[in-house]
Order: sequence, then C-alpha cells, then structure tokens
Amino acid sequence: MSIFEVNFDGLVGPSHNFAGLAFGNLAASSHADQVASPRAAALQGLAKMKALSDLGMKQGVLLPHERPHMRTLHRMGFRGANDAETIALVAKQSPELFKQCVSGSAMWVANAATVSPFADTQDSKTHFTPANLSSMFHRSIESEVTGRQLAAIFSSKDFVHHAPLPAGQCYSDEGAANHTRLCSNYDDPGLELFVYGAPGVAANNATAVVQIERGPQKFPARQTLASCQALMRIHGLDPSRTVLAQQHPDAIDAGVFHNDVIAVGNRDLLFYHQLAFADNKAVRDQLQQRFTNTGANSELSFIEVANNEVSLADAVSSYLFNTQLISMPDRSGMTVIAPMECQENESVYRYLQALDSEHAAIDSVIYFDLKQSMNNGGGPACLRLRVVLAQNQIDELGARVMLDDNLYEELQQWIKKHYRDRLAPADLVDPQLLVECREALDELTVIVEVGSLYDFQRD
Repeated sequence: MSIFEVNFDGLVGPSHNFAGLAFGNLAASSHADQVASPRAAALQGLAKMKALSDLGMKQGVLLPHERPHMRTLHRMGFRGANDAETIALVAKQSPELFKQCVSGSAMWVANAATVSPFADTQDSKTHFTPANLSSMFHRSIESEVTGRQLAAIFSSKDFVHHAPLPAGQCYSDEGAANHTRLCSNYDDPGLELFVYGAPGVAANNATAVVQIERGPQKFPARQTLASCQALMRIHGLDPSRTVLAQQHPDAIDAGVFHNDVIAVGNRDLLFYHQLAFADNKAVRDQLQQRFTNTGANSELSFIEVANNEVSLADAVSSYLFNTQLISMPDRSGMTVIAPMECQENESVYRYLQALDSEHAAIDSVIYFDLKQSMNNGGGPACLRLRVVLAQNQIDELGARVMLDDNLYEELQQWIKKHYRDRLAPADLVDPQLLVECREALDELTVIVEVGSLYDFQRD
C-alpha cells in the first residue's frame, strides 16, 4: 500500500490584512496596519502548493474562513438591522473587537489541529483534534469552522474527530505548530514530540518530560504541558513513544511564539536551533532512546544550528526553521522549502548553502516568495498541516481538495475574480467587503465540492 505525508496548505482569505494582533509574533507586530494585498497573498501561497505538486508531492488545500466573523460579533451583543449596520456599530463602539473578528490568521493551518496518524494510535485510526487557540482571542474563534472543515474532508471511518480541548489558560493548545512526528517511513509507527512553553506538572506515566524551572518573562507561553498530555490521551498514543519538551524560554522572549519557528522535523531528521529547547541534550537523548520503541532499525539524525552560526534574531527574522522539510520521490536526501527572506539574510543564506552542499541528509534548498504571509507573521511551515494518508484514503476524501492542474487553474481564476489587489485598514469596515467574501467562499465550496461549510450558508 502506498503511504504519503500530504501537505494541506491554507488558502489565504479574501479579507487578508495586517492586524498585528499576535503578541510575541515580531513579524506580525512590525507590519501592523500596513496595506495588504489579498490577491498577491493568495497567489503566492497557491504558487508554492503548485510547485510542490509539480515536484511529485501530494498536495492538498484547506479553505479560508469567513471574515469578518459575524457570528462572533453577534455573540458579543452587536446586532444591527443588517450586517452593514452591525459592522458600522462595532467599528464605532468596539474597534478592537472588530479588528479581532476580521483577522486573517486562519490561513496558518499549522495551527488548525494536532494530527496523530493511524500507525501511532491505539485503534489504528488517524485522530484529529482542532486547536482551541485560547491564548489569543482572534484565533480562538477559528476552532468551530476548522473542526467542521476537517470532518467534511476526512469523512471516512478511518478518521476520528475530537472536539477542541476546553478553553482556558491551563489547556491552551496551538495545534501542529508545537507537534512533530518522527519515523523511519510514514507508514511505520512514529515518535511524537510535543513542545510546550512553560514548566508544568507532569502526569505520572511513562512519557518522557524535559523541562526546567523557569518560563518566558516577556512574551506568553501559548502551549501548555497539560494540553499536550491531554492530546496524548485523546489520541490513544503510547507513552513510551512520546516526548514532551519545554521550549527554551529565551527563544519565546525573542519572538519564537511556536516551536515550528525554531525547529522542524521530517521522518528521521530533526533540524533545530541551539536555543530551541530548554535542554537540547536531554531532548535528543530522550528522542533517540524512545525512537527504538517504534521498532525502527535506524537512529534519528539531528542538525543543531549553533547560535554563533545563525543568531536567534536572524533565525526569527528569516524564519529559517519555519521552512518545510520534505522527502521528494526518488531522492535520497530531503528538500528544504524556504521563504525568500532566508536568501536575503547573509548568515542564514550562507548556512543553507553549506547545509545543501555538505550535509548528506539535505538534497536541495528551494526558495519561495511568500512575503505577504511572512509580513503577517507566518512562513512556509505555518501555511501547512501534515496528514499521513494511504492512496485509497486520498481517493476517498470528502471534498475535491487535492491539487492537480485543473484545480490549480480554477483556484487561480477564482482568486483573480474575487480578491482585491489592495486592502487598507480603513477598507475592512466596508460592508461590501463582507459581501465579496461571502460570494467568493460560496463559489469556493462549489469548486471543491465540500458542501455548506460556513455559518452564512447554514443559518
């Protein structure tokens, strides 16, 4: 049976804007309230998807969310005679709430859910838990539609869909951005690494927990140890094949809001910065020791980037570790999918050139222009959710979301038809923008054959 790790990328939405809402995300904060280009953003992301598909990768698409999110505004007590009046009312009386409810952050589907493949779980089914994203209000409103979309796409009996963890500081969950699966082959039992932000109370089980006594002081730790442990239980994971590791607090305070900004893994390789984890050596030791519990005949490989080779500041500004590591067909080494910012940063580009030529695990580095996404605080890895699927599972998906030449052309034309080229902060309160977004999303659900996904289609 053919087994693949499929990248499902989030399509950028038609109301894409730079709101700068994510405290601790330096790129998002530094570009707050600038003029955005939804059309350019969506086409940049789609071009990356098409390029990976052309390289032989299995590539899927996840849909944007409705923004402004009218249901949240209604829940907060704002109701005019119609949507236009409601938008005007909120914009006047609670502009910060409106800004939260028009955020384009759902494009980063690395935060959509945590996914445990069938080879890792007790019942041999693939488990999905949408992230509650409760540490940030503008993201917490995503989980309902995210769960609805995942259930519609992964609809067969091979998949199990769970509710998000209960909201609250103790169980704050940011999804796959803090979760990495390591394995020999995608269909083999894997080792699941969960990363959290601050020390917590470890459950009394066989899971390896690596932490120190201090947490970040400047920016919040978004993922908790308790949420990682809950996800393990919900997904039916073997504690002997999991590792829970604390993120380095200095990295969080330097703008590493998720682990995927400072570390990335694929198959039996983990690529990370010297300041990725609170105790790198202990994490490596636990991973190597527990990798043998998967039945693998090989050992893990590690590439640790020293701070004197690439500074933490350069790693964050370039998103060196928010790259994708992919295993292309018929190639022994892995390919790094990097944003152009990595090429423009002297120390990062020099490091990647050396990595490409000197490290046997890395076959090539390919750069993409994702400036709209990067300026909003997310790079290549933020844009994708990884799901291990057999070919028959791909064939039986509940929507037309696997990218091919025909779907690419349709999506490209759909974006050019519906997306504005320029969107300034003042344009977000234009009631016509909501009309345009709904018309676009209504048409998109027909293109991908997903049914009534959005609140406005179901009310």
